[in-house]
Amino acid sequence: MHRSFPAIVFCTLIFEACTPTYQKYVSNYQFRNIDQPEYSSVDYWAASPGKNDPSDRVPAPLMKGYFLDTTVDVFFVHPTTFTNIKDERWNADINDADLNAKTDYSTILFQASVFNQANVYAPRYRQANLKAYFTIDTSRALNSFNLAYEDVRSAFQYYLDHFNHGHPIIIASHSQGSTHALRLLKEYFDGKPLQQKLIVAYLVGMNIPLNYFIALKPCVDSTQTGCFCGWRTFKRGHEPIFIARYKESYVTNPLNWTTGTDYAGFDLNKGAVLKKFNKLYPHVTDAQIHNSILWSNRPKFPGSFLYRANNYHIGDINLFYVSIRNNMQTRIRAYKKIIYYSKGRPLSISGFFKK
Repeated sequence: MHRSFPAIVFCTLIFEACTPTYQKYVSNYQFRNIDQPEYSSVDYWAASPGKNDPSDRVPAPLMKGYFLDTTVDVFFVHPTTFTNIKDERWNADINDADLNAKTDYSTILFQASVFNQANVYAPRYRQANLKAYFTIDTSRALNSFNLAYEDVRSAFQYYLDHFNHGHPIIIASHSQGSTHALRLLKEYFDGKPLQQKLIVAYLVGMNIPLNYFIALKPCVDSTQTGCFCGWRTFKRGHEPIFIARYKESYVTNPLNWTTGTDYAGFDLNKGAVLKKFNKLYPHVTDAQIHNSILWSNRPKFPGSFLYRANNYHIGDINLFYVSIRNNMQTRIRAYKKIIYYSKGRPLSISGFFKK
């Protein structure tokens, strides 16, 4: 389970998610002392339509024209926020107030909010410690990921049983969240009846192995439904040391939404959300698929000359915030059009891969 991702948590001055501003909210997270999450309680959802949470916030420049489509659900699996590799625990305590506040005011605010033009559900789960990605103790690492996945799976099953009410579904995730979302899609959607309710899956920040799915296919354009997208972002010209091992991976360009190597220029990037949530940075970077990763030029923003990282993992979603948001709406419209023209007749799984 050892992986050479030393920059996976590289935090810089551009991402608010790396700062400790969440600490003023810690007192709001005094949950019951239980061993595992109870998804019947809203406390164990980082985001839910049943409460006000950071995923509900909309960057001020995007408020004009904002609307909430309550007929569509997004199930978002957040990335690793349990990043203290010196901690002896392999999985997070579901009642850890500091960690829950950190999660909500980093990834839920800056990533899950991308999808808040639909109902956003994001479960808390006993996430694996970051060290599980690097350790040579593969058995321990595997156990920690399995425990985390069991929580995600339980949350999704609870969502299906109590919240879904027949709504079409978008799966969205980043980093460790994508590790679990891949398994979730395979277990619940891939060649299963539920696949017909899948609008799209955004599996960001992790390798998506070729032939991992049987029926699910990568999206080949911006309107296709019932498919998945994914990318890992690095500075143009950088060749990660793990590239040879993970060369065979699906990649989507989040600016032109194709799987080809055509260059997508800065002009296609309509806005990034970086340190200041209520400020958009248009044309901040470009995108081009290179082997199994996404290459982008160094982001352009005030003070960007100080930004020297080669791994843009922390910004996989933030750098393309508006593009992802717009694409979600495009695919929702395409999905509803398919349903409308089917006149209520069930569609075959293969029909979902037709443009």
